[in-house]
Amino acid sequence: MSEQQDMMPNALKPTAETKADVIGEADTADIPDIIEVPDTADFHGTTDMPNTADIASKPDTDNMLDEKIISLTISYKGSAFHGFARQPKQTTVQGELEKALKIIFRHDIETVGAGRTDTGVHALGQVVSFALTTTQYQQRFAQCHEFSGFQAKRFTHSGLLKLASSLNAITPDEIVVCEAHLRPPGFSARFSAKEREYRYRICTSSTAPLFLSDFAWWLRSDKPLDIIAMREACTYLLGEKDFRSFCVAKSAKEISTMRNINQAFVFCTQHLGERCTVVQIKGNAFLHSMVRVIVGSLVEVGLRQKNPDWINQILLAKDRRAAGCTAPAHGLTLWKVKY
Repeated sequence: MSEQQDMMPNALKPTAETKADVIGEADTADIPDIIEVPDTADFHGTTDMPNTADIASKPDTDNMLDEKIISLTISYKGSAFHGFARQPKQTTVQGELEKALKIIFRHDIETVGAGRTDTGVHALGQVVSFALTTTQYQQRFAQCHEFSGFQAKRFTHSGLLKLASSLNAITPDEIVVCEAHLRPPGFSARFSAKEREYRYRICTSSTAPLFLSDFAWWLRSDKPLDIIAMREACTYLLGEKDFRSFCVAKSAKEISTMRNINQAFVFCTQHLGERCTVVQIKGNAFLHSMVRVIVGSLVEVGLRQKNPDWINQILLAKDRRAAGCTAPAHGLTLWKVKY
């Protein structure tokens, strides 16, 4: 069975915020110690499986002592990008971030992300890491080494704040660098992650949502989802299981599809006065489109089209055709990553 596409009509969309609204002023005069921004600075589900570039970026223990690892916590609106991972001739989150880092550090920087979100998937707490040699680090954060003790930590923090500010001035408005941290040797945003949390929003109403239209799957219905049944269905997902049925079939060839789900929960909430149902899933790692296929299947339970134990039948089938539809990408957000 081929994956179903979201056929819901588009709702009115809110006016996009400017980057200044999100992060405050991005006046280059405030960040001269890091970078002088040039005039030209204007400018699918998820998978946590490593690709060739990520494996190449895995820390080399032989060179660990000569490296400084910096991590960035970033948020982005996925609708503006062809996914997180860099792709030739495509606008991606990783690609735009690495362009900005090249301007700042004046050489190519290869980053590693905690999760490779698909086209249209958003992030609130994506984590990206990259390595600098000790010399490169000192050249950019020289003031951090002129002091000792508390003052050294203070000035290191100041330099990292300026790095985040510089990146926010260069990257597209749909990307916000929230934090920058100096990490221990050997740290990797992907390989050091202990847990990833995703949240999926669903709006069920007779009229389309206004403010959540870009961040929630609208199901045109006068009846609310059966939250109790969906919660019962979630219990079958917990623990280490084979999630082959819940991922893109071609992506599951010649790889392990065993994953460990620590928490799966469904709750109702409001955002900007609009009610929505949220599916919250935490796990060690996720397969391609795994969260979205899980949500698509849970929705069928919530609509009373399937019984909760159907989820267990899907797991046992180990066949993508046994599961429900793939929920639309724009409802999914990479919420946070735990280390």
